[in-house]
Amino acid sequence: MGKHTDSTDSKVIRRIHGHKRGWVFTPDSFKDLGTRRAIDLALMRHRDDATIRQLARGLYDYPRIDKQLGPLQPSTDDIAKALAGRDAARLQPSGAYAANLLGLSTQVPMKVVYLTDGRTRTVQVGKRQIVLKHTTPRNMATAEKISGLVIQALRHLGRKNVDEQTIAQLDRRLDDDARRQLMKDIRYAPAWIADIFHGLAGNG
Repeated sequence: MGKHTDSTDSKVIRRIHGHKRGWVFTPDSFKDLGTRRAIDLALMRHRDDATIRQLARGLYDYPRIDKQLGPLQPSTDDIAKALAGRDAARLQPSGAYAANLLGLSTQVPMKVVYLTDGRTRTVQVGKRQIVLKHTTPRNMATAEKISGLVIQALRHLGRKNVDEQTIAQLDRRLDDDARRQLMKDIRYAPAWIADIFHGLAGNG
């Protein structure tokens, strides 16, 4: 077993070093390199020698290091992508996180929810809770597009809370390509959000 574990170990560390610092990964990122037990043993060894850091159960990173601050925390998006896995599941930020990304809210949520066409997962990393929530094909039709981000942010805020200031912030944020994307995907938006899309595209 020792020899096989050593060969898996060396392949695992080569893959880790092959990525830039800041890479977030799971044991599945190495499943082509050996048995699950050999991979787990290799990750435990490299965790113990501080090459990698364990963020949560089954979740690791190859941390970026700051000279003054030491190891830096990985981005929420990088964690979510690692959780989405190698099945290339798509992700769509939603709720308060979507609103924050668009500058419609200054609050950085401690619970970040992504819609996904992959499986539902939740992980706690420090004070952050990151949730991947399986959703319908309709909700994922605009995934990873600006239209999807705007739909999810406005849904979170709610019709009664979307005022002229909100629309003005979106107006500043969206370039011509983004406005065209809104109109392409308008059929996926609830009626009241579709009206806002028309206004933002200059068709109101």
